[in-house]
Amino acid sequence: MELMEYLCTHFLNKAQLLSAAQVSDEELRNYQAFGLVPKCSYKLNLNLDCHSFFGEHLEHGTIEYFAKGYVEWLQHVHAASDKKSVYRGFAVRYRHTLENLNKLGFESTHPNVNELLDSHIEQEWQHFLNGTYGLCTQSGLPEDIAAKELAILIINALTLEPVTSDLDKQKLKQAVDLLDSVSAQFAPHERERSSRNRLIDEVRAKYLV
Repeated sequence: MELMEYLCTHFLNKAQLLSAAQVSDEELRNYQAFGLVPKCSYKLNLNLDCHSFFGEHLEHGTIEYFAKGYVEWLQHVHAASDKKSVYRGFAVRYRHTLENLNKLGFESTHPNVNELLDSHIEQEWQHFLNGTYGLCTQSGLPEDIAAKELAILIINALTLEPVTSDLDKQKLKQAVDLLDSVSAQFAPHERERSSRNRLIDEVRAKYLV
């Protein structure tokens, strides 16, 4: 099955995550309950119907899949002293990524983006904890999240009107390439509706051929 192949290739199931991060299932659940570690990005509810020489066997189960970057995040949480320091680590890494990208020429023209950054990061933190970014970025970590959101702002701003100048095309290509580098491939059943299709594939086809 395509979906299973995608999940097994790009994500860790819970047992793999716990083993790699060296934490227990109870610790993971406690971290999630306290708002420190994201929920899974995918959950499969399985109903297995097995047939063999011994007859039919029915089995039910659930498999949770997490972004591979959560191994590192669990280690960060494990080493932190309290919830504030965990969130501070997220916010600092988010801001640092934006600063580095700004130095490389990736800047949003969105009004008041700097003034709204604190509240924006707080919103991103909630999406992070819900498992959203574990699904739509490659690592699920603050660096990929910040890069993804900045790239989307730039792409949307540049495509509000027809892209005609070489400079705008160059800026658009750089933003699309940045988004491509941090975005997940998305599961087969999600790709047509995904931000990857809308902001990478379609933008390249329309503006960058």
